[in-house]
Amino acid sequence: MLSQRILARRLPQVARAAIAPRASFSQVPALRATAEAEDPDQNNNYPNPPRVKRQFRDPYGGWWDAQEKRNFGEPVHEDNEILGVFSPEQYNHVSARKGLTHFGIFVASFLSLVGVVSLFYPDKPSVPKTYEGGLEKELGGPNALPARKAGDDKW
Repeated sequence: MLSQRILARRLPQVARAAIAPRASFSQVPALRATAEAEDPDQNNNYPNPPRVKRQFRDPYGGWWDAQEKRNFGEPVHEDNEILGVFSPEQYNHVSARKGLTHFGIFVASFLSLVGVVSLFYPDKPSVPKTYEGGLEKELGGPNALPARKAGDDKW
């Protein structure tokens, strides 16, 4: 009898779940929904403040939250995680033209330094050592590669 009661209570729930609409994998309902939407930003008329990164706000503005540079009750932008203090900083200290100029000056300086060093750097740090008879016996006999003999000026 208890199982009949449970079954009687459970049947309407199961029937409702079977009749309920399932997720559609078609794009048509989504396209209809965006066409009927009154709010193009889809934020339900939430005031969206201007898109300004927190790093560009005045640090001495007397903010309620000095770290995030916000006041109490100020609306949060929908891209707050990108515009917040803990997002990567935008480095605008040097323009692209000035950066390329600095890079060109560095490359020119480095290449000129290498050129000057190559002009004044000696070819060999010492005079090569000569051996009497070219060490023919010590290096393996008559077919071995001879070492430099005394009086040879060429390598």
